[in-house]
Amino acid sequence: MARRAEALSSFPVLSVALMLLAFTLGGTVKLVQGQKTWCVAKPSLDEATLLLNINYACSQVDCSVLRKGSPCFNPDNLISHASVSMNLYYQSKGRNSWNCNFKNTALIVMTDPSFGSCAYA
Repeated sequence: MARRAEALSSFPVLSVALMLLAFTLGGTVKLVQGQKTWCVAKPSLDEATLLLNINYACSQVDCSVLRKGSPCFNPDNLISHASVSMNLYYQSKGRNSWNCNFKNTALIVMTDPSFGSCAYA
């Protein structure tokens, strides 16, 4: 039972790693029709880039869910707020890969990035 739980917990990491490999090699990722995807900030981004992405996304879509006291405020950190705002933009623009580029600072993931109920259009 412990081995199964351990294997399942590594699945999201493996999924993201495979997607990164596909993007790096110039490949494409084919999605099963109806499969949900999310746009998230790359974990390696610096604070300035995260802020630029938040400001751009929130200038285009309603990011009121990120205000203090709102459902998506916590966790209160830049990577989370950037990912939620970028995903709001991506979802509202039709889930096209070009709507999750943000000057190559974002990733499209197929596993739930744990936003809770935030940013799902």
